[in-house]
Amino acid sequence: MAHSAKDRPTLRVVLGVLAAAGLLISAYLTWVHYARAAPVCVGGSGGCETVQSSRYAAILGIPVSVVGLGGYAALLVSAILRGEVGVYLGFLIALVGTLFSAYLTYLEFFVIHAVCQWCVASATVMVAALICATLEARRLMKKEQ
Repeated sequence: MAHSAKDRPTLRVVLGVLAAAGLLISAYLTWVHYARAAPVCVGGSGGCETVQSSRYAAILGIPVSVVGLGGYAALLVSAILRGEVGVYLGFLIALVGTLFSAYLTYLEFFVIHAVCQWCVASATVMVAALICATLEARRLMKKEQ
């Protein structure tokens, strides 16, 4: 049975789900940081522990996972906000988050020489959020023309 456009989940709902997933990942990594626990990873946590204990795991003393919590929380708020402000705020947050994730991924591969599966999952969620936010902003711009 075909769904009408009205019945389909909107890109804003998808963005909200992605933000919630990112919040969960960041919350887990924040817990791991403060509990001084080893993250649970497929095939062992060596890469995750190496990344989490590197000098790049904090910015001005703030764990990167806490920065992620803030970013994903802001993304969730943007998905809840109605109108242009929510759409463009979501795009801006997802763009900055994706650029930051790209920088962190670069550090993992070329500086730290270890990969954290949770970090890759977060980066993937943020890129998906950027795609979603871009499509929503593009739809809004077409609608305004």
